[in-house]
Amino acid sequence: MANNKSAKKRILVTAKKTERNRYYRTRIKNIVKAVHEAVEASDKSAATSAFTVANKQIHSLVSKGFIKKTTAARKVSRLHKMVNTLEA
Repeated sequence: MANNKSAKKRILVTAKKTERNRYYRTRIKNIVKAVHEAVEASDKSAATSAFTVANKQIHSLVSKGFIKKTTAARKVSRLHKMVNTLEA
């Protein structure tokens, strides 16, 4: 157990950050999952709207510094490619 003040603070801060990171990771997974489900159901309008939400949410996480810009671009690119397969 922590004995000094700074170590106690680090424990509290780490717990808070861990909760926040878990929330954002789960949020990304659910957003991507919604697009996947719409594409599997071959529902073009639902896939397009889910992709729009996903694009906005993923890029907002970039501005918060949670994920890198290149990671977000890769995720959005793959989702966009999936949504475009419905149009063909």
